[in-house]
Amino acid sequence: MSANHHPALLATDPELASFIAAEETLQAQTLRLIPSENYVSAAVLEASGTVLQNKYSEGYPGRRYYEGQQNIDRVEALAVERAKGLFGVDHANVQPYSGSPANLAVYVAFAKPGDTVMGMALPMGGHLTHGWGVSATGSWFRGVQYGVRADTGLIDYDAVRDLALAERPKIMFCGGTALPRTIDFAAFASIAREAGSVLVADVAHIAGLIAGGAHPSPAAHVDVVSTTTHKTLRGPRGAMLMCREEHAKAIDKAVFPGLQGGPHNQTTAGIAVALHEAAQPAFTTYAHAVVANAKALAEALLARGFDLVSGGTDNHLILMDLTSRGVAGKIAAKALDRAGIVVNYNTVPFDPRKPFDPSGIRIGTPSLTSRGLAPEHMPVVAEWISRAVDAAAKGDEPALAVVRAEVGDLMAAHPAPGLPLA
Repeated sequence: MSANHHPALLATDPELASFIAAEETLQAQTLRLIPSENYVSAAVLEASGTVLQNKYSEGYPGRRYYEGQQNIDRVEALAVERAKGLFGVDHANVQPYSGSPANLAVYVAFAKPGDTVMGMALPMGGHLTHGWGVSATGSWFRGVQYGVRADTGLIDYDAVRDLALAERPKIMFCGGTALPRTIDFAAFASIAREAGSVLVADVAHIAGLIAGGAHPSPAAHVDVVSTTTHKTLRGPRGAMLMCREEHAKAIDKAVFPGLQGGPHNQTTAGIAVALHEAAQPAFTTYAHAVVANAKALAEALLARGFDLVSGGTDNHLILMDLTSRGVAGKIAAKALDRAGIVVNYNTVPFDPRKPFDPSGIRIGTPSLTSRGLAPEHMPVVAEWISRAVDAAAKGDEPALAVVRAEVGDLMAAHPAPGLPLA
């Protein structure tokens, strides 16, 4: 690490500084395909590490419990206004610490312990906080889950409607963490109205695609939009809740004082920068490029005999079932990591294997797109994945080392934004 990058940290805590330097190098040299990860800009990094860290700011702009908030109020109000403009919503709360607390705030706002809630089952691509049993949301509330069709890997909206009308959930979630296809928000809205449910769109994965016009927006259809601010949105690790004006007071009260104390003002500043960046024409180009890369990568993987859940993708994410390749997802993910390709092992719908040793891997294109890779690079990426998975099945470590060297060469030719490497 150069002292010019983090001189105070290097002088104060060289051991920790060395860990950060190693991570900077790792992010620079590897092909990051985890769909929930990305590279933030240098501006977002700077905003997230400012003296705003020094402030406590319980409450909301103009309604704080601490004095000296003149500048903090301006920062938060700016982030709120940018969120409202970018996503076309009446109200935005930028204080949630992350996606899970944001979703929990929805429960605090609209439900009571024991109420029925409905979301996509975790093994089918949903999120823990959508009422799954091992989550607090599945312990404190009665969770019922919908899934996808076994023959298509797609959401069966007729089955969702039947379940909703039978269970009449207080809250219904649409969205998830392993959904490679476009979400029909209008269809969910129709079902929710019929069932008398509050409809929440969890767009944590696709928020950047929505902001850039590469995925339909839920804003006109749902009661609440929940999202993280990183992933495809390329902001800091935070979250937002957006809603119609009629729900603004309930949402704000649920976040503070319902769940949280003072907001992380340095994160709020980073969110404001990311929202500003996402409103620029270049971000629209980026969002569409993410989808174009994902489609090209899916086609290249299919050509190499991989089984993809739902047969492909409409967004940034690809879910692969490796059963036919004779290798488990966890083994493949670890081998790919040694080959310089970072993915996560993941359950696939109707997976006969256990969640910690599933059949699939989950990959995505946000990070590689941020580095400037284009559809013409995707056949090469698919070839590396194929070679690494085959090497994993055979235990061929030298083959993985060859792939890692090739990956390193391509990464060196496409520097990552925001990394302080010379």
